Amino acid sequence: MIIVLEKNISEEKKNYILKRIYDCGLTPHISVGIEKTIIGVVGDERILQGKPIDGIPGIEKIISILKPYKLVSRDFKKENTIINVKGNKIGDGNFAFIAGPCSVESREQIDSTAEFLFKQGLFFLRGGAFKPRTSPYSFQGLGKQGLDYLKEVSIKYNIGIVSEVMDTRDIEISYNSIDIFQVGARNMQNYSLLTELGKQDKPVLLKRGMSSTIKEWLMAAEYIMLKGNSNIILCERGIRTFEDYTRNTLDLSSVIAIKKMSHLPVLVDPSHGTGRKDMVLPMSLAAKVIGADGVIIEIHPEPEKALSDSQQSLNFEEFEKLIKKVSSLKCPD
Repeated sequence: MIIVLEKNISEEKKNYILKRIYDCGLTPHISVGIEKTIIGVVGDERILQGKPIDGIPGIEKIISILKPYKLVSRDFKKENTIINVKGNKIGDGNFAFIAGPCSVESREQIDSTAEFLFKQGLFFLRGGAFKPRTSPYSFQGLGKQGLDYLKEVSIKYNIGIVSEVMDTRDIEISYNSIDIFQVGARNMQNYSLLTELGKQDKPVLLKRGMSSTIKEWLMAAEYIMLKGNSNIILCERGIRTFEDYTRNTLDLSSVIAIKKMSHLPVLVDPSHGTGRKDMVLPMSLAAKVIGADGVIIEIHPEPEKALSDSQQSLNFEEFEKLIKKVSSLKCPD
């Protein structure tokens, strides 16, 4: 349920309402909007049948949320959530670019990529230190050494790092090297990992599972927010269908749906979404037109030598052209 508080409610009344919620064994989540302050109540609402709270002074109205996801819904928060990392924002109306190699392969590779992004005026670098691969014989990433390289370039170029964690044990190891924790498609329903990330004070980029519905995707985000971390970025990266011309089927309609259903920012990953470098630019343009908050794109100094995902990675010149074309695109209101 959602409890809408009266405008200009006193701290004393607000604290009393919160205490009553806690006393009922329920968990309150406060959202302060431009006009209203609301409290999302999580738990078995049947408890309130014997302990009504609708008559407490300071409450304007109580609204029942019928959706299975509550805290990530537009019902809970009307305003868009804006993610702020060292003054660089995602979800504030600007179109964000996150770019980097599929995996960190060497100090030289990641340094040259970070330097290129820095010269382009971009802030977010993505790079995998831990790489979940379909084949156990494929390159699995450099692990801790890769994190050290990411930390080095973060300090050197004052750039934000986006990198994947695959296990709850990775969080502590990665914490000082990563600015945004990425949850990959394979781990979207790793509820132990989601719950632990919900206890962190850094944003989480949550990719859609390869066979997940939009509702399942939002429910995964709910696991994170339920533990207190509301800094969540959703990322559409394509879903598995019968089509095999592309690596996945990039479901751009999900961006439009999410924007109506949730207050969380949404990015598009055209690299994994198609698996074809010739489609990355047109899909990036489409992502901007439909109202996505940005794209996450795989780039590499020498894609033909990449240890993973070479067929979908752009070189620096190709990515620079993409930035210019996407940035110059004027979208209709």
